[in-house]
Parts: sequence; C-alpha cells; structure tokens
Amino acid sequence: RIFFFFFFNQGPTTQGVVRKRSKIPGVMITQLVANIPAGKSTPDFQRKPITLTIQEGKLAVFKAVVTGDPKPQVNWTRAKGEISEDNRFQSKYDESSGEYTLEIHKVSGADADTYKCFATNEYGKAVCTATLNVIEGKSYNAATDPSEFRKLLRKSKVKEKPMKKEDGEVDERFWEIILNADRKDYERICAEYGVKDLRLILKKLEEKKQERVEEQNQYVEYLRNLRHIEVKGDGTASFEFEMELKDPTSRIFLYKDGVMIPYSDDTSQKHSLKTVGKKVVFSIKDLVPEDAGLYQVDVEEVNVFATEFRIPKVDFLVKIQEVKAKEREDAVFECALSHPLAKIKWMGKNSALEDGDKYSITVSDDKLIHRLVVKDCKQLDKGIYSAVAGIKSCSAWLVVEADSDSAAPGKKKAQKFVVTIPTKKECDLRCAPTFIVPLKLHTAPKGYECYMSCAVKGNPKPRITWYRNNISLNTNTNYYISNTCGVCSMLILRVGPKDMGEYTITAENALGRAECSTTLNVRGEREADLC
Repeated sequence: RIFFFFFFNQGPTTQGVVRKRSKIPGVMITQLVANIPAGKSTPDFQRKPITLTIQEGKLAVFKAVVTGDPKPQVNWTRAKGEISEDNRFQSKYDESSGEYTLEIHKVSGADADTYKCFATNEYGKAVCTATLNVIEGKSYNAATDPSEFRKLLRKSKVKEKPMKKEDGEVDERFWEIILNADRKDYERICAEYGVKDLRLILKKLEEKKQERVEEQNQYVEYLRNLRHIEVKGDGTASFEFEMELKDPTSRIFLYKDGVMIPYSDDTSQKHSLKTVGKKVVFSIKDLVPEDAGLYQVDVEEVNVFATEFRIPKVDFLVKIQEVKAKEREDAVFECALSHPLAKIKWMGKNSALEDGDKYSITVSDDKLIHRLVVKDCKQLDKGIYSAVAGIKSCSAWLVVEADSDSAAPGKKKAQKFVVTIPTKKECDLRCAPTFIVPLKLHTAPKGYECYMSCAVKGNPKPRITWYRNNISLNTNTNYYISNTCGVCSMLILRVGPKDMGEYTITAENALGRAECSTTLNVRGEREADLC
C-alpha cells in the first residue's frame, strides 16, 4: 500500500484574527495576522462613502478614501445580487485626490440597495456600507412636506433590465459639462474624458442641445448669461444665470453629483439661492474639499444648467500684505503658493481683475510666485484686494497716499514698488534658519514627475543645499532646484528607481543650521531591486 500525505498551508488561523475599531464610525476592520511588521498597517477608511438620495435617471457617485500599508485593493459589492458589468456601473480611482469612486449612471428603482466597500491588503481588511435611495417620479425641494417625501423615498423592488451604452456613447457626466461649457473649452473637456473625435462630438452636441432646448421650453421662457461656478474673495463659491419661468410656481432643484441638496434663501446657510429680478444666484459657504463636484440645476424634471467645481490642492505660504503707494505710483501685491498653479484669481473690491492697461498680472517660471501690479494709483484704487487659489484666499489693503508734489501734474513718477512680505518686513532682526513648512512624504509612479517643496525663513538669508542619501544634488542637472522668497522646490521630471531614497534639505546662515528630510518611494519598485 502506498500512503499519500497532504499538507495544506491554511494561512492565518482563526486565532490570529483580530477585530479592530476604526476612528471612523461604521467601519469594521479585521486583522488577519497576529503580528504586523513595523511600518505596516491594516486597511482603514480615511473617508467612507455616505448614503445617497438620488432622483431616478440621475448619476449616483459613492466616494471613499482608504489608508493602509501596503496599499489596499478596493472593490465594491451590493447586498441584492451582483454589480452588473454594463457601463452604468463604473469603478474609478483618482490618483491626485486618492479617491475611489463607484459611479452608477441613470439610476433606477432596481439600483436602490445597500452597497459595501472593501479595502484589503495582506494584513487585513476593512469594510463599510452605504445606502442608495432612489426617488421615483418627480423631484422634491426643501419645502416639500416630510410625509410626502417619505412616500417618494422608497427602495424599489422592481427589477429593470440594465441599460447598456451604445457604441461610441460617452460618459453622461461629459455631456452635462460640455452642454453648458463655452466653445473655447471643448477641446480641454474632450481631452479630460478621453474623447478623440471632436467633429463627431460637435455634431451630436448640436442634436443634444436642440433636445435640451425643447425640454426646457416646457417650463422656461428664456435662459441666458450663464456663469460657471467660481470662488469669490469672501471665501464663498457661486454660479448664476438669468431665467424667466413660464409658471412662477415651478419648482427649482439643486443637485451635487446626482444627490439632491436642500437650499434656502438665507445666505448664512451652507447652500443658498438668491434671486435679483431675473438673475438666479446659487452660493456655497464655508468651502471644504468635499464641495468639489458636478452641480446641476433642474426646473421640475428638466435640467437647465450644470457646472463642475474643481478644487486644486494648494495653499498660501506667503500671503499678500498691505501696500502703501503715493498717487501716480505703482503698487505691487505678491504671494507664494505651496504648489505650482499657472493662474490664480485676483479681486479688487469684490470685482475680478484682468491683465491689461490698469493691472499687470504675472507669475514666476516655477508657477509659485504670483504678482499683481496696480498701475498709476489713484484715490479710487484704494481698498481691499484679494488673491484666490482654489478655495484658499488672502486679502490686504491698498492705501493710496495723496501726492504732495504738484509741480508736475499729470506726469507719472518713476515706478516705485512698495512690497511688504513677512520675511522682508523684519529684515533688521537676525534669526537662525527655521522650516515653517516641512517636506512631505512622496510616492510617485515610475515615469511621472515628482515635485517637492518646503518653506524656510532666516536672516541673513540661509544657504540652501539638497541631498539624496547624503549626496549633494545642487550641481546635479537631473534635478531642477529653485529658491524664491524662501519657497524651496525641487522637480524630478521622470521618476525612476534610481531616484528612490531619503531626501534632505539644509538651510545654513551665520546664526545656525536647520534640516528637513523626506522619503521618495517609486510605486512598484523596491530598494532591494536596485542592488
């Protein structure tokens, strides 16, 4: 007789399974191993998906941000059956924001369900749930009777045939954005959504515009002067248009990413609607990154306007300061950003400013230092000026002093810039170098660019040196290094395995020395592979 013995590697035993509590309520974490190596961790949710209430036919978007080392794998399931593989269900990952999303296009009653999001790595898994509620039929607004709303808000048990996209059809979010966009933005929008045949899109766009106009004619007398969402100097965001309704009692609804948002006419609330004559102005207060998304306005069940709100990850390292200038002199406002931005918005007394004869708006080559020059100052130019970058803003006064020299009326004096920046303001106070904004950890995909930046102060001006694994980089032409107004930056155009390691920046002057370090990891590469 021959005996065969089989040994099975069953992995972690149940004795190694540990239930852990997350900082986020509603998240369950299971640790699958008894001991986790130093520096590694089980998955967790930094931001979990929330319950959605969606009008039938709209777009539903669940969003989640996960943590864990190694980077967890994320997948979505639903309680009743499987998530169908047609194009209505799309799982996506945004590298810039770290968001995992599940998009459900043209939701129906059959999609109402409890959805689960799983984050898994070799040390454990985390799971949380979110509910999708579907409102069938017509919409409601904040004034709807609660009992009536409860009748509308129900989970449908009717199983409908999934809707499939025809060949050549693109994301409905693309159509919502381009239908309301300026013609000059068509190419940019097509590039963002991977649409290559612009001529075919333009032909179909005209057809969709005609369909939209016919739908709007049911309720709207006219619609014009559409202005997309933008951040104001007071820290609010708003979009507006002029509209006259055929029936003044028609209801107006506001959606964000397909989710109905209640609003009021009280501008102190988070979302508000203000009407001045025929002008309709929607405002969003107390802006946070979660306010980014696609905003849509419907009259009854017909869409009349859509605008996308994007928020770049940027902050002010050096804010604009009060500037004093005499009449007929030029005044300069200057600020420094934490991340490169090709353009920011300048406001003067709550009005947007444009580059031209009166104002000069420029940006440094590294896109970090932005400058506004108010030319030939007059008394009417004095007031508050603001710089707006994303949802961040800073403001300062322009003080215009009367010109005592009347010998040359009408003749402009030679330019004299009066700029007050914190590091220059106290130039008579000596101090050792200090990093006021340190370097951050970086993980970049192979072949992509990597940008590092920090901010340092010190008087006298510190001497800056960059190191990689204790080897100076200041003379290495593979690294683009700059130091502008204390904002120290380094750019690697194409990251490779050789760029992995510890990066250190030192700042030295006669009074002392400061040091700041970070680590650059290349996704998919290990330091052991470099040997």
